[in-house]
Amino acid sequence: MFAERHGIIVWLNDTKSARNLEKYGTLHYVSKRMFYAVLYVHADRTEETMKSIQRLPYVKKVERSYRGEIPTEYSSNIPDKTRFYSY
Repeated sequence: MFAERHGIIVWLNDTKSARNLEKYGTLHYVSKRMFYAVLYVHADRTEETMKSIQRLPYVKKVERSYRGEIPTEYSSNIPDKTRFYSY
């Protein structure tokens, strides 16, 4: 149903040129203060897209986002200490 996507962090020289990144994938976020953009691309074309984005004159560095690989389900092995502080 939904295509598998990977996130790419693109460090920019100028945020005005970030709109040009829309032709490579879905532009999710642009930080005007820190000069980076978050871009989502199809998983099977991630490496090709990163190489082509790196060649652009307004791009400093391209990194892969590891947000999808971070575990978000946590186990609660630590006992709840709130019962000791209740009145």
